[in-house]
Amino acid sequence: MAGKEINTKTTPDVRSLEPLSDHGISVHTKTLTRWYQLIHLGRLVDLRAATYVRQAKGWSYHSSCAGHEGIQLILGLSFRQGKDFLFPYYRDMMTCLAAGVSVQEVIENGLSKASDVGSGGRHMSNHISKPSIRVQNVSSATGSHGLHAVGVARAIKSYNGDEVAFASFGDSAVSEGFVYEAISGAAREKLPVIFVIQNNRYGISVPIQEQSANEIVSENFVGFKNIKIVNCDGTNVFDCWGALQAALDYVKSGEGPSIIHASCVRINSHSNSDRQELYRAPEELAEAQRFDPVQRLRRYLLTEGEISEAEIKLIEDKNSELVESAAAHVEAEPDPDPATALLHVIPPAYDLAQEDDPRAQQAPDAPMFTLREAITETLKEEFRRNENTFLWGQDVASKEKGGVFNVTKGMQAEFGHRRVFNAPIAEDFIVGTANGFSRYRKDIWVVIEGAQFADYLWPAMEQLIECSHEYYRTNGQFAPNIVMRLASGGYIGGGLYHSQSLDATFATMPGLRVVMPSFADDAVGLMRMGMHSRGFTIYIENKFLYNQFFTKTPRPSPNHIVPFGKARLRREGSDLSIVAWGTPVHYAIRVANKMADEHGVDVEVLDLRSINPLDTEAILTTVRKTGRLLVAHEHPLFGGFGGEVASLVTENAFQYLDAPPMRVASKNCPVPFARVLEHAVLVQEDDILQAALKLAAF
Repeated sequence: MAGKEINTKTTPDVRSLEPLSDHGISVHTKTLTRWYQLIHLGRLVDLRAATYVRQAKGWSYHSSCAGHEGIQLILGLSFRQGKDFLFPYYRDMMTCLAAGVSVQEVIENGLSKASDVGSGGRHMSNHISKPSIRVQNVSSATGSHGLHAVGVARAIKSYNGDEVAFASFGDSAVSEGFVYEAISGAAREKLPVIFVIQNNRYGISVPIQEQSANEIVSENFVGFKNIKIVNCDGTNVFDCWGALQAALDYVKSGEGPSIIHASCVRINSHSNSDRQELYRAPEELAEAQRFDPVQRLRRYLLTEGEISEAEIKLIEDKNSELVESAAAHVEAEPDPDPATALLHVIPPAYDLAQEDDPRAQQAPDAPMFTLREAITETLKEEFRRNENTFLWGQDVASKEKGGVFNVTKGMQAEFGHRRVFNAPIAEDFIVGTANGFSRYRKDIWVVIEGAQFADYLWPAMEQLIECSHEYYRTNGQFAPNIVMRLASGGYIGGGLYHSQSLDATFATMPGLRVVMPSFADDAVGLMRMGMHSRGFTIYIENKFLYNQFFTKTPRPSPNHIVPFGKARLRREGSDLSIVAWGTPVHYAIRVANKMADEHGVDVEVLDLRSINPLDTEAILTTVRKTGRLLVAHEHPLFGGFGGEVASLVTENAFQYLDAPPMRVASKNCPVPFARVLEHAVLVQEDDILQAALKLAAF
């Protein structure tokens, strides 16, 4: 079904100052009274926020909802607490109040108190959430939560639930690529999600004409199949109610998602750091006041005889008392304790004490298998263990094919289309929907092939950042359970976009686990650890190693698991230590054997396996033992993670050193396509050998 617009007025932006009409909606006086009580309460809290800003008491970021309260009131009331999933944006204060966040809780967020139910003061003011009732904690990256709403809507459909996901954002957020990806994906999959676009015709100071091809932004999507588009007057509560009901009826029918386009006015500046008089004429500002949703509903109640002036005044006085009382209470509450600032960066890893013998060895007659085979078999074992595991990505489930390297071959055949399926070639969509999907149940784990090759992950970096601080931003209340597989590295003649190493890039992002197995048994153990541990694990697969005979190990026991942050000693030595990870581990082992056989130097080789968390003690132990450190890695030398390892040793084991720490890595250059050029750029076995000889001779 193609999109269809309803409730479209004759005015260009769908607003009309005709006397407010209930459009024949049967609304009892008691309900209308409650609506006014809430919408007026929202205005008072909004004004109180502005006062705090002027007094420099807090609420250092305030984005006023004045002019948006009509659609926000009805959106919040349409959300079912503890059932539906609501993704508000930074201007959705009225939405959150109507959805069930109390005045006190809103002010606690605004003043960044420790008691803030959404983040404990970790997130910006005006970013209101309450995870306990499913009002989601949304970041400041405008529109990014649209993908999360689509992800949880996918889970709702997958589990045959009757919940609805709501994603709310302003008109300018629709210019973001991930909003288009979200709407496109929801339409293709016919998901139960409602996108609410609150159009006040400005993106900060940028007018709608410079943001969108259509001033009624929903018209950008009229060619999409399976979407119901509903345009309404966002300053008219009755028009908004009709729009929400139409959207809900359609979404609950299973036909697909809906877009609600609400034409609003922005009465105040974009935020407290903006001065709208610099770009808006006085006449325009005066015109916006005429569409004030609070005053429009007040006039309707009086003119239609639903309620008297005295009754309205009583409501307003009680609201004022409520806000004053809540404000006084919150102002006296403690600020966050600085001692808690480093808590909830990353969820605790799986407790190995739950395993009978986490280091159990393989059977004596266990068959050998490659690194690629190890990953495939472990994924299958974990999918058999937990029926709430899912996998998607590009090209991962096409009949007999399982990705470019066939790592996921046979998984869809065994576990079905519901649990293993292809994603569009949209990396942001892959990662963002995994974030949302994992919100549906705590026992869901999602495995994603973030990109066919690690080099193509860049479009998804914003969503990766989202995942990295979900646990921190929610004060430990939510972490997406995701294992992101990435085929990484060179030595295959892949050239640009097929040969890059990203481990050092990921290491700069707190909240992400980063592992890189270089042998088959570690591939098993680290994958199993990721599939048992809450949070986000980046699982880097050096594609050059997939089928190499030297990565083979005997198949380990079914309960074999490798803890995060534990390096593995590959070769003992006494004269020099080589610390490496990924493909260079194998080069380092060969170099160590050559050094012993040809030069009489006893080299110890330490395989980090885990970048974050890092086994600092193992690094320091080997250096204290040998007195010399050589770090070898595939990422370019400049900015590589080897610098962190060298710095760690210099700061903590300087007195044990007999020579300066050395690093050897790939050149500071993109990886070219021609094999002879690739060889000149990537770190080679001989590079490590020459560096080791130099260090040994120091």
